[in-house]
Amino acid sequence: MSLDGIVTRALAHELEQTVSARIHKIHQPSPHDVIFHMRFGGANHKLLISANPTYPRVHFTEQSFSNPSEPPMFCMLVRKHCEGGFVERVEQVGMERIIHLYIRQRDELGDESVKKLIIELTGRHSNIILVDPATNQIIDGIHHVTPSISSYRIVMPGFSYVEPPEQQKANPLEVDFKTFEHLWQQTEQEADGETDPSTDAADGPHQPAKWLVQHMSGISPRIANEWQYRAEHDMTASKSRLARAWDAFHTLMESVRSHQYVPTILEDEAEKVYFSALPITHIQGKSTQYEVMSTCMEAFYGEKAIRDMVKQRVGDLTRFLQQERIKNEKKLKKLQETLDEAQDADKYRIMGELLFASLHQLKRGDRTVELVNYYDEDGKTIHIPLDPLLHPSDNAQRYFKKYNKAKNSMQVVEEQIAAAQKENDYYDILLQQLSEANVQDAQEIREELIEQGLVRDRDRKSKRKKKDARPTIYCYTSSEGIPLYVGKNNKQNEYVTNKLANANDTWLHTKDIPGSHVVIRSEQFGDSTLEEAAQLAAYFSQAKHSSQVPVDYTLVRHVRKPNGAKPGFVIYERQKTLYITPDAQRIANMPFQMKQSGNA
Repeated sequence: MSLDGIVTRALAHELEQTVSARIHKIHQPSPHDVIFHMRFGGANHKLLISANPTYPRVHFTEQSFSNPSEPPMFCMLVRKHCEGGFVERVEQVGMERIIHLYIRQRDELGDESVKKLIIELTGRHSNIILVDPATNQIIDGIHHVTPSISSYRIVMPGFSYVEPPEQQKANPLEVDFKTFEHLWQQTEQEADGETDPSTDAADGPHQPAKWLVQHMSGISPRIANEWQYRAEHDMTASKSRLARAWDAFHTLMESVRSHQYVPTILEDEAEKVYFSALPITHIQGKSTQYEVMSTCMEAFYGEKAIRDMVKQRVGDLTRFLQQERIKNEKKLKKLQETLDEAQDADKYRIMGELLFASLHQLKRGDRTVELVNYYDEDGKTIHIPLDPLLHPSDNAQRYFKKYNKAKNSMQVVEEQIAAAQKENDYYDILLQQLSEANVQDAQEIREELIEQGLVRDRDRKSKRKKKDARPTIYCYTSSEGIPLYVGKNNKQNEYVTNKLANANDTWLHTKDIPGSHVVIRSEQFGDSTLEEAAQLAAYFSQAKHSSQVPVDYTLVRHVRKPNGAKPGFVIYERQKTLYITPDAQRIANMPFQMKQSGNA
């Protein structure tokens, strides 16, 4: 893991500039993340604190986050005790991945109180815990740890805060040469306490990097490998192995002690990406250095965390839609079999009539009969199976019942097939939209599925729905300076087409292919604007990786939604068609803005 005690120390040192900073807003955009809006140095800043099990981190950020309509309970508690307060001090616990923020706030009665925000960046056990330092009592934690999860420490409101278990390692910043030498000569022991005969105590451990991680806190395997590399490449002949090891260790720790960091992101030859607060020389590859650790963390984690959040939000919806589509495919197969069987309805009628005409030839107990088919021009015989338990006339009636049932079912089955195919078309549209969705788009698609009764509302506490809630829309600007509005889900498509656009604006959509509605918000425009709008329609469609994609365009006045149609479904007329090959680079270079629809 790249986030070790050294990186945490660099971040804690950077956070020291927030001392005396005022916290004026607090948001919780996701179950793992909290955003502190602070003001210091004459400017506003956003501090991201994340207890994400995969990407735990704390750093300043420039990213924008969408917040839930109602803040979670943890967010409301942190607001109550920290919003409007000032950062009093910042501390790191030893060289561990734990940072304490002390926040002083004056309550509604005018009394001052101090709260401690504990940020534990410990992998899958990461947490953000608000504690009253006077009593060491937990006010709340972003992740609750119940007695059934851990018997060692409980993270629940009202319980005393217990620090994570100590690892019994030395603080590398407090280690002098004598301590280092003593640890160096304590070679690896076997389980029974005997010295490993393969190890020479005077020469130190045979796996130095592993030894350093085991004995020093806050040292990641990557920094340990860097230390070993530097020690082994010290070409001073007069130095012993211990001396080279100490010099390399002392040089690294002196940089950490004096806060001489070089935040770096490194991509090795196998295209694995790492970040570090110190220079890494033992890995060959492309490296990028940053002025501060926050910028480095933002560059490393930002896109990954957002991509994972989108994947999490989109994943369950995608699986649900795929499962519903598979169910419909099975249903269609059975309906088609029923329809094929119904196509033979006339055969049952003929069999029944032939049996009635030949009752004198039949008797109870017959299992089959061969009769001349008078309806066949060639006068061929027809083989008719019989139920031996039925009277001949009952056998004839049985075939007439089959005929009537098949005939009556054809219309119903055809209607069911059409409905199932429409559902699958709707699912295809949603799946295409999810493939391009960001966090906000995915949330709007979920809301649409809830409104359609396809997905249960997980937020049962939030019964209030904003009737005037408007979706996010995407506005590109053509080379002629004309706004091009794009809807990336059905809510956005309906708003762009039915509410935002004027009757004489131009509307575009891929022909018979799931995709976005695009509106040219102007009555006058040139060919270049039309082509760029068609590029957007083709790119934000299921055919984005195809060539010569057909894109229909017509005036908005010729586009309408049929009664009872699914969200986003429209019919149109008087259209013309362009054939466009989507160009991702061209789309990326177009000026772009994401807007709340109320401000469009």
